[in-house]
Amino acid sequence: HLHRASLLLPALEAALANFSGGAAGGVVQPVRTVLPVPRHGGYLGVMPAYSAADDALTTKLVTFYEHLKDSSVPSHQATVLLFDPSNGTLKAVLDGSVITAKRTAAVSAIATKLLMPPFAEVLCILGAGVQAYSHYDIFTELFTFKEVRIWNRTKERAVQFASAAGGPVRVCSSAREAVTGADVIVTVTMATAPILFGDWVKPGAHINAVGASRPDWRELDDELMKNSVLFVDSRDAALTESGDVILSGAEIFAELGEVLKGTKPALPEKTTVFKSLGMAVEDTVAAKFVYDAWSAGN
Repeated sequence: HLHRASLLLPALEAALANFSGGAAGGVVQPVRTVLPVPRHGGYLGVMPAYSAADDALTTKLVTFYEHLKDSSVPSHQATVLLFDPSNGTLKAVLDGSVITAKRTAAVSAIATKLLMPPFAEVLCILGAGVQAYSHYDIFTELFTFKEVRIWNRTKERAVQFASAAGGPVRVCSSAREAVTGADVIVTVTMATAPILFGDWVKPGAHINAVGASRPDWRELDDELMKNSVLFVDSRDAALTESGDVILSGAEIFAELGEVLKGTKPALPEKTTVFKSLGMAVEDTVAAKFVYDAWSAGN
């Protein structure tokens, strides 16, 4: 039911705007709770949310493990529980991994639609995991790029990605080569120290920074963070969870929902960064979409 994540865009745009609308928006969502699993280098995240506009109540349970020796196991695994908000009954248990991949890419696409330069021709993806595939799918569906480039720490995975992609993808031997001259950059890595540097980035480019979801992890360097206009999904989450935001001291210009509401400008003529941490309400909207489509089919 989520093979075309673009179908989620209207619901996600509404949810982002409602979230940034405060109490009037009807989204109740705490910053996620993260429990470390020190013995194994992993984390368990708990992400509950209620959306009044959708009358939908969910919680997502997500595990993420930094450096797995068994690469057949994904770094992130998730399950979404969908409840009946009128009486608290559990209505469905959904595979959260597909939902997470698709909704994250869809939100990046919303940010890109608002923030990218007007004549964007080159897309660059740093990382070749699950999120690289979901971003590639929706970005090539919604936008027309003349060139798509990929870089990954292990080149074999980048080559594998390029052969699996639905169109031509250029495998780059360094992150710098991939980024130079790119109009839109997506960082979807498990990096804990910067892999993208400000002096590589073309002025006016738009960056979707999706990895580095811990307060001590980085993907972007200080120069890029401080010399770009910074957009986030949630101010509270970014100031609690994002090493890129916290450690650089970069100032947040706006939440994406504020741009969608029209209370803050998009500024596509500037170099922009959208720091995506992912929000529980995005999972809520996506889970309801899948459940409603499944119910209609039955």
